[in-house]
Amino acid sequence: MAERNFGAAHRYKNYRVADERTYPESETQPEPEETPQISMKNTETKSGAVLSIVLVSVLAAILLGIVIYSLDKRSTMYSEVAALNNELTLVQAENVRLQAALEGEISAKNVEDYAENVLGMQKIDSSQIKYIEIQTDDVVNIPEQDEGIIDKIGNFFEGCVEYFRG
Repeated sequence: MAERNFGAAHRYKNYRVADERTYPESETQPEPEETPQISMKNTETKSGAVLSIVLVSVLAAILLGIVIYSLDKRSTMYSEVAALNNELTLVQAENVRLQAALEGEISAKNVEDYAENVLGMQKIDSSQIKYIEIQTDDVVNIPEQDEGIIDKIGNFFEGCVEYFRG
């Protein structure tokens, strides 16, 4: 192993000042310092160092690949979420449109037209309306209705039968 000693002598030179004044020799030159002992050693590379460098490089490449793969997957997922959100918006708009169409179909006028034209139903007239009077919440009294002649004859015979039975 070779050792080199670098001395401090090459660091000090006589310089002249710009106005060319001369100074005594003792003032311009500093006192010599001790020379540092710097040595340079050549070291041999260890056989395991190359293998460890290769392994660290491979590990770094694998980690870089994993990071790139995860970023790609995340970007793909964001794209899928955006597409599904667009589809959801379209489906919600279609739902609103269908709800409006359904409300238009079941309006009172459409139901009345369907009942009259398709089912053959007719509007109720005043002779078909029966009114009941409710006096209290517990008792319901239905007013007597006009009986037909057949009902009057039937009621007369029922009254006679009840009279004779006792």
